[in-house]
Amino acid sequence: MLSKTDQDRIAAAVTEAESKTSGEIFCVLTRDVSRYREVPLAWATIAALVGPPILVMGGLHRLALASIFTSWTDESARAMEGLIVRALTTYSLVQAGLFVCVALIVSLPAIRRVMTPGVLRQHRVRQAARRHFAAAGARLGDAEPHILIYASWHDRRVELVAHDAIHKAVGDGPWNAAVAAVTDGMKAGKPADGFVKAIEICGAALAQHFPPNGAPRNQLPNTILET
Repeated sequence: MLSKTDQDRIAAAVTEAESKTSGEIFCVLTRDVSRYREVPLAWATIAALVGPPILVMGGLHRLALASIFTSWTDESARAMEGLIVRALTTYSLVQAGLFVCVALIVSLPAIRRVMTPGVLRQHRVRQAARRHFAAAGARLGDAEPHILIYASWHDRRVELVAHDAIHKAVGDGPWNAAVAAVTDGMKAGKPADGFVKAIEICGAALAQHFPPNGAPRNQLPNTILET
């Protein structure tokens, strides 16, 4: 996803930012956080439930049920039952066909990404970011401020997770700006530019509220993690 030059630029930006603060910045760029396998099934179920009634209202019932009313006085009750069974069978086959077709189409990766609700993508990215943040934080003490900038390339979603002490001191303004920088960079096809700008924003906020208190410990890698 990133070239060696872009990786080096991001690492240099982190090194520069951390030289002015006691905090640490950790960056992750993942291709995607989930396969969203439930999405094709959800859309297929909706199509199977909603599609047939729409087709019936649009005129499909004439194909399956037209003969019922023309034969009401001409055929026996058994024939009438057969026509009803045929109509129900047609309805069921249409449901099954819609389910299979929609499930197969939405299973295609490009279509699945488009059809995945933004709320679900944001939720999955947020969960993944918090897992990475917890894993990174296990290497640090409770009093050591640190920030994770986490982005999912295919989801086009960015999460910034910060230590509680940072949130209390800084507020949300810089973090929203940093998230917007990475998001804009990915949309423009230049994720490294977005990360570098976000690191500069986060570094300035950390330097203001968490100045250096000795030699940098640098317990988290300055290079961006790509997964």
